[in-house]
Amino acid sequence: MPELPEVEVVRRGLERWVSGRTVAAVEVLHPRAVRRHESGPRDFADRLLGRRLAVPRRRGKYLWLPIEDPIEETGTPRGAGSPTLSLLAHLGMSGQLLIQPAGTPDERHLRVRISFTDEGPGELRFVDQRTFGGLSLHPCLPGEADGLPDVMAHIARDPLDPAFDEDAFPTALRSRRTTVKRALLDQTLISGVGNIYADEALWLARLHYERPTATLTRPRARELLAGVREVMAAALEAGGTSFDSLYVNVNGESGYFERSLNAYGRAGLPCRRCAATMRRDPWMNRSSYWCPGCQRPPRARPAVTRRPGTGIRPA
Repeated sequence: MPELPEVEVVRRGLERWVSGRTVAAVEVLHPRAVRRHESGPRDFADRLLGRRLAVPRRRGKYLWLPIEDPIEETGTPRGAGSPTLSLLAHLGMSGQLLIQPAGTPDERHLRVRISFTDEGPGELRFVDQRTFGGLSLHPCLPGEADGLPDVMAHIARDPLDPAFDEDAFPTALRSRRTTVKRALLDQTLISGVGNIYADEALWLARLHYERPTATLTRPRARELLAGVREVMAAALEAGGTSFDSLYVNVNGESGYFERSLNAYGRAGLPCRRCAATMRRDPWMNRSSYWCPGCQRPPRARPAVTRRPGTGIRPA
């Protein structure tokens, strides 16, 4: 699944080419693409017709477009205040949101087509080879000016969000009582970080992925957060990370941050910092890439045994 930088690149493209446009037609070419919309494809299409898409929003890896009320004859939206409905996009492993000129041949894995009333830059297409992603409509949380879908209420803010509470992060991280990489992937603690950028941030902070969170001091937790932000910002500047054709921005272009990775995918190569040979470990059905020279594994705790009458002693 794309991580924060890749999703932000797509969001920026949508902001430029889609925001403020009114939906003229919706064509669902594969029902699985809207399976998260419980009322089905017809309702999905009907509820979008005549609605205007507002500026796209993002929290972590999650992307949505707030929907304005239908336009009255006066040319203004009915109602006022925060949006009540949003279009949530799940990119999954291979989902792509593309802007294509009308009449462009359909992509092989085109799932949903949204056209607009104006003669703008083109139509919005959702393409998904593996059909793990999808589009769905959800009510917005009351009082949320950015139209946050209610199904995302549990998602934490991401490290690039100005409202992210960096003072509370060290305490929240330590309280998870888990290992540091597991904590970074916990979207209820900090959103937007996936496997690639977790490995990159841990390398920057010189932390092993199995380091217990409870052993991190506040300064070390802050260093880790700084590493997360640094790698996210660098990846965003490079347009994201693309290892194949499945991640592209709205114009079909790939990102280039994979050329700058320090840890992920570099097993057997020298560490860019200390020259030790980088390693790859299987981890939670994925992989963790790390340097044995500057990311030392945590020390194993000595085994204990209970001896009658003497309490607990080291074995």
